[in-house]
Amino acid sequence: MMKSDVFFADLRASHNENLIDKVGKLLEKVRLGERIPDKALTAVKLHFGETGNLAYVRPVYVRKIVDAVIAAGGKPFLTDANTLYVGTRSDSVNHLITAIRNGFDYAVAGAPLVIADGLRGGSEVAVPVDLKRYKEVYIGSEIVRADAIVSVSHFKGHELSGFGGTIKNLGMGCASRKGKLAQHSTVSPKIDRKRCEGCGECVDRCAQHAILLMEDKAKIDPDICVGCGECILICPKGAIKIRWNQQIPVFLENMVEYTVGVLKGKEDATVFLNFVTDVSPACDCFGHNDVPIVGDIGILASNDPVAIDQASADLVNNAQGRPDSALDKHLAPGEDKFRALYPKVDWEIQLEYAQKLGLGTKEYNLIRI
Repeated sequence: MMKSDVFFADLRASHNENLIDKVGKLLEKVRLGERIPDKALTAVKLHFGETGNLAYVRPVYVRKIVDAVIAAGGKPFLTDANTLYVGTRSDSVNHLITAIRNGFDYAVAGAPLVIADGLRGGSEVAVPVDLKRYKEVYIGSEIVRADAIVSVSHFKGHELSGFGGTIKNLGMGCASRKGKLAQHSTVSPKIDRKRCEGCGECVDRCAQHAILLMEDKAKIDPDICVGCGECILICPKGAIKIRWNQQIPVFLENMVEYTVGVLKGKEDATVFLNFVTDVSPACDCFGHNDVPIVGDIGILASNDPVAIDQASADLVNNAQGRPDSALDKHLAPGEDKFRALYPKVDWEIQLEYAQKLGLGTKEYNLIRI
């Protein structure tokens, strides 16, 4: 298999060239203008950041990407799917409020905001993939209906996948609520009977009639439940919980198969960027971001989602770890920072499986611009 090109811009700047200019050069290198069809509704997939988290990609960078899509003849919109857990992005209303408060309003970013999976995360399309874990995957409908995708990922550590980059931004980030739950769990949600007050809200709202009241407590019938996860969001007492029962290798393969579904039919209408900056130890879904585990490294762009994640991981691992961060070992250049954070997570699995499925290659040429 031939190596894929991954273009890299460091964070040096001068009066002749600023960092926004460098983003533009990266987009030229990956031939954005050729990969966005004329008048293509283009999903700029990013993470708007949970309230209180400041590590997400800055909106001014996103504006440069939006302008480049428009110049290519595309019609960009900023998008993400609602979260499975209850937070400040678990429904479209709060998600949009959070995005705007974090700076992703039209005046700054230059494109409208569209939440990919509807008001409560139930607007989805079942995409056939016919793979080992899934025959079909559930993707936010507006991602599926888009003509092109530009993935803009903040590269950081992650407690379940070791790191979060392009594959996680697409595979988990574009899944509907049902799709996210399917990746995390093989069983229906559970009721915390101590917190349940028997209000019946979940019973009234369950489209499958899978929930009933027994002895003034809610009970889920697993034979009827389809795993949409909406009850988790609507319970006013937070008494309905996810059963996090997937083993890490299975979870990683699930996520990769969902990435296959996201990219299906758009393989030649995609561009991927990883911002290896503010490399926090955990996901941007937390309402805080800890000290970065390494210094800021740079920005990467590629047409290969596997190669860009492999290159990003290598750059982080080859950097000097910060002793004032969550890292308590593996600080030296060349040591695995992600294994230091999450010793039980074999993060390489996601890249190996993605390569096996033909999403891309782990072999790359790192080309500095």
